[in-house]
Amino acid sequence: MTNYLLVVKNQVMPDRRSEPRGDSIDRVLASWSTARPDLDVAPLAVVGRITRINALLRSDIDEVFARHGLSGTTFALLATLVRLGRDAGVSQRRLADELGLTPGTVSVRVDHLVEEGLVRREPDPDDRRGLLIRPTADGLSAFERCAPAHLANERRLLSVLTDERITALAELLRDLLSGLEEAPEASPAWLGARLLPAHDAIGMRTAVGLSPTPGVLVQEVSAGGPLGEAGVERGDLLRAAGGAEMRTVADLAAALADASGPLALDVLRGESELRLETRG
Repeated sequence: MTNYLLVVKNQVMPDRRSEPRGDSIDRVLASWSTARPDLDVAPLAVVGRITRINALLRSDIDEVFARHGLSGTTFALLATLVRLGRDAGVSQRRLADELGLTPGTVSVRVDHLVEEGLVRREPDPDDRRGLLIRPTADGLSAFERCAPAHLANERRLLSVLTDERITALAELLRDLLSGLEEAPEASPAWLGARLLPAHDAIGMRTAVGLSPTPGVLVQEVSAGGPLGEAGVERGDLLRAAGGAEMRTVADLAAALADASGPLALDVLRGESELRLETRG
């Protein structure tokens, strides 16, 4: 017989073993539901947690860097140099692209590391006006001392999750990041279209007074591509392909590439729903 009550110190207590564990964001969401039930605060369940997790992780990660006499930005630059090839050297432009920073910001950071003796600038033999950045012996030593401790610390911080949950979380975060990183120029040429993922599509639709419906937005389309041949037009929102929801350009490209015949496209043209079909 299932035991629904626990007796603790002669007091009858509810059995909470089956209740989900809460966190600080659960308390925030509950508070908002009382204070402003008219607000849709559901995105906080994800974005709020990512923001708070980042703050908690950052504190512990920075502590390890500090113990090794480094900052997070210094370690990131040294790690990028080692990863891309410490012997060949890396241009500041490539460093900026890899770190997601402006060339000017990277230049300032390199200046500091040069002063600290951790990296050096050398002429680029393939570009008379260019410079390559290489780690010095001290820079390599600093990286090698810190990297094992940093990775062990990251593993420790993730130890509240099983390996299976870590894998599942990594896959979900990959989907989110790849969608946010997508750019129109990343649209495969064979699609014959310039496309935007869901978060950009919603922003552009709401800017012109249309509903914030998720999907892949068509910025440009040529008559010769599979979308143009299906009758897709500029400004259309591709909501589904073959019954599967479309949120990123990669989703759409995969659906079209995998289709063995005609593929049904659910399209929102303005606010009108259409069903189009590719030729296959």
